[in-house]
Amino acid sequence: MNTVNTITYHREGDYLLPDLIPPASPRIGVWGIRCREHLRKHHDGLYTGLLLSGKLNAHLEEIDRSASEMFDLLIQQYAEREGVTEELKALDQIEWVRRMNSIRERVERVVASEFLDLDNDIDIE
Repeated sequence: MNTVNTITYHREGDYLLPDLIPPASPRIGVWGIRCREHLRKHHDGLYTGLLLSGKLNAHLEEIDRSASEMFDLLIQQYAEREGVTEELKALDQIEWVRRMNSIRERVERVVASEFLDLDNDIDIE
């Protein structure tokens, strides 16, 4: 199947310039950014392979989505298990913030160890 892309032009003075539309920006959050940096520093060959195959952004978007879902779920589960409730928030805000910060820090470590341990195989073909 041979697909031909038609390029349109507009005139700027004596010049015809192509109407180029950049590709959509990937929606990568904090976990995707951390993954990208981890790949760059520790798995340069994998990073380069994903980048050159055009699959890097899709991979980072998927990692970011999955990690964010896991992060939110674990925060909720840890808070319930440790009794960090809205009632505690109303009674003692400082204690609630201290406990939530502790939970958030532990959950960040869990999610990072799960998603930034990239020794598993990723298909770049």
